[in-house]
Amino acid sequence: MSIVIAKDLSKTFRVSQKQPGLIGTLRHFMHRQYRLVEAVKDISFSIEPGEIVGFLGPNGAGKTTAMKMLTGLIHPTGGEVAVAGFTPFARQSDFLRRITLVMGQKQQLIWDLPAMDSLRINAAVYDVPEREAKRRIDELADMLGLGEELYRPVRKLSLGERMKCELVAALLHRPKVLFLDEPTLGLDVNAQTAVRQFLQQYNAEHNAAILLTSHYMADITALCPRVILIHKGALMYDGSLEGIVERFAPFREVKIELAEEVDGVDLSAYGQVESLDGRIARLLVQRDGLTGTVDRILRQINIVDLTITEPPIEDIIGLLFEQGNDEKKKETGDVP
Repeated sequence: MSIVIAKDLSKTFRVSQKQPGLIGTLRHFMHRQYRLVEAVKDISFSIEPGEIVGFLGPNGAGKTTAMKMLTGLIHPTGGEVAVAGFTPFARQSDFLRRITLVMGQKQQLIWDLPAMDSLRINAAVYDVPEREAKRRIDELADMLGLGEELYRPVRKLSLGERMKCELVAALLHRPKVLFLDEPTLGLDVNAQTAVRQFLQQYNAEHNAAILLTSHYMADITALCPRVILIHKGALMYDGSLEGIVERFAPFREVKIELAEEVDGVDLSAYGQVESLDGRIARLLVQRDGLTGTVDRILRQINIVDLTITEPPIEDIIGLLFEQGNDEKKKETGDVP
C-alpha cells in the first residue's frame, strides 16, 4: 500500500493587493482588494514505502506548499491526501511520530545550547527512553561522522555540521516518511556528499520513503530513481529520471575539438551552438538527423575529436520549464 497518496491536491491563497504610496495605503486600509493565487493545481501522485522521489520545479512552482500540505502544516483547498494512513492536517500524534520535515533554510536546534541538549529534548518529546535515545544518537552520529560537534553550541558549528545535527534531531524518532526541502542548501561539496550517503544508508536500513526537493541536480541524480516535476503549481512529469531524457530531449550533445581555431566555420549550420571556447565547441543536434549531421561534420570540418552524449539533465529540465512558461503566456495572451 502506498505510504503517501495525493489525489487532485490543490491550494489557493487569497492575497490582498495594495497600490504604492499614501493613497494606496489608505485605500488598502478602507477598501481592501484581493486576488486568488493557485499555488498547487490538482496534482496527483503516490509514493511507496522505501521509495526515494525527487520533487522538482523552479522557484515558486508550489513545491514547498505541497510539502506543507503533505505534512499537515496547511490545509488543502481541494483534493485528498493521506500519509502513512493518516490525514495530515489532523496532526494526530501517531502521524507526527511517523514523519519528519527538514527544511534547509530553517532550524529546530536551540542556537546557544549544544546540539546534544536539543536532541535530548526531542527524545523526551517523542517519548524515546533515555538509553534508547543515546543508542539512536550514537548510531546516527556515527553515520554522519559527528563527534565532539554534538557538544559544542550550535552557533559555533559550521553550516555543514549544523545540518548534520539537524538531521539527527529530525530522525531521532525513526520516521517512516521523510520530507526534505533543500537539505543540502549552502553546503560545500564534501558536506553535500556526506548528507547524500547518510540518506541512502538511512533509507536502506529503515525502508523509509523520502520526498526530496533540491536545486542541486547532483542530489537528485545520486538519490532519486524517480522524479516528479511541477511547474506553475501543475504536474508536468512523474516517472524515471532517465525517462525525462528519452521523452523530453529530442537532441543529443555533440562535442567537437577543431584541429585549429577557424573563424570562418559556421557551426550553426550543424546544430544549436551551446558554447565555443577556442577549439572546443558544443552543439545540440536533433536526434532524428544525428547520423547525417555527424557525417557532414566529419567530411566538411577538420577536427581532432568528436563525442556524442546525452545533454545534462539540468539543461533538459530548464528547457521544460521554459516551454511551460511559453505555453502559459500563450494561454493568457501575453504573447502573440
